[in-house]
Amino acid sequence: MNRLAMAALVGLAVVSPAVAAQDAAGGTPSDEDVKALVAQLEALKASYAQEVRRLRELDMQVQAVQARVSGKTAQPLPATAQAQAAAANAAAEVPAPPAQQTAASGGEGYASSAAEAQQAKEAVRRSVDDAKQQQSALFNRRLTLENSLTYARYDRKQLTLNGFLALDAIFLGNIAIENVESDSLTYNFAARWGVNPWLTLNLDVPYIARKTIYQKGGAGGSAAAIAQEETNGTGIGDVTVSANYKLFGERGWRPETVLTGGVTAPTGREPYGMDWKIIERDDDDFIRFAVPAEQPTGNGVWQANVGLSAVKTADPAILFANVGYIHSFARSFDDLDSNPDTVNPGDVRLGKSFYFGAGIAFAFNERTSLSISFSDKLSARASTRYKGGKWVKMIGSDANAGTLNLGVTYALTSKATFVSMLGVGLTPDAPDFSLAFKVPYML
Repeated sequence: MNRLAMAALVGLAVVSPAVAAQDAAGGTPSDEDVKALVAQLEALKASYAQEVRRLRELDMQVQAVQARVSGKTAQPLPATAQAQAAAANAAAEVPAPPAQQTAASGGEGYASSAAEAQQAKEAVRRSVDDAKQQQSALFNRRLTLENSLTYARYDRKQLTLNGFLALDAIFLGNIAIENVESDSLTYNFAARWGVNPWLTLNLDVPYIARKTIYQKGGAGGSAAAIAQEETNGTGIGDVTVSANYKLFGERGWRPETVLTGGVTAPTGREPYGMDWKIIERDDDDFIRFAVPAEQPTGNGVWQANVGLSAVKTADPAILFANVGYIHSFARSFDDLDSNPDTVNPGDVRLGKSFYFGAGIAFAFNERTSLSISFSDKLSARASTRYKGGKWVKMIGSDANAGTLNLGVTYALTSKATFVSMLGVGLTPDAPDFSLAFKVPYML
């Protein structure tokens, strides 16, 4: 700035000798001389203002680039520089350059002010927040409404042996291969309300549409024949109410730690006491093949869960992990028997479940982030108790569902985000694959 001021003084000094020579000769400057001096002065002022703007633009461009790359806060111009720039603009009385007009109108390009640099930083932070929202609650958002659609594919084959072994080597009886193919589409409406910077309340209401195809070999007593039946089911699923409480904020090496607790109500259609469709009977009137008349949409029991999640920002990566426990309460039903010809009331108690997971997310820019994670859910055997009897564990009801998840998050607007997630089953108890789309909207 001092160099520009010196240039202006030098320019005035160049003109002064001519005026001084006229004064020494006793002459009087003419109107043309005055106009020339004024024109030169205005030209110097315009040049000075232009150079000030260029310096400011370069400074703010550097700050904006640093903010976008590293996410650091852009420092504002010193007060003296701001005052000089304002004075230069007022003296020149010229409009702002196109670059400044574009930035001020929100178009693409580099920031031309400290406010624009701060907006660039906040935009990068938005991408980080969107990635964190998928792993734990965000306590700085007052109300978020989320609509999601999930498709899951499940295919399981089971070899059934109806007979006995002779001499521990020769099998005598019927051999049938049973195949169960299931496709489910779940729409979930969720509301997240940030009560304060430490507490968030959540409500999840799912609506499920499910189609299941049952296949059984050995139909009609023929080893080559296969019987197939398809059943469907639609309706509301089990509604969940939960809360997130921030135990610790992220600071230094310590991650942000969130405690989660919730209750799931059996609002969906239970899988017990349902009507059955008899497909085939043998000569002795024994049911060989029967399927549910309608698919269930819920577990049928009350459940409570508690979990702990941790999120650590390591620019540009976000590390996250979670662990939790699900407890199912026993509940009575009018009929537990899968035989359509009999009715046996009793109680059901699903097995305890533990889940855990970990992953990493990368914020590529102010709009996009990519995540990869692993999740697993271990469920113990369920137990049933017929009226007046003892608890008996159901063989084959335990499960280990491991899934590899790949997700992409993209900010649509300042309030809406698009989230896509692909899950690939790693164990037989997990779905073959699942595909989910979510659109959280901040109010």
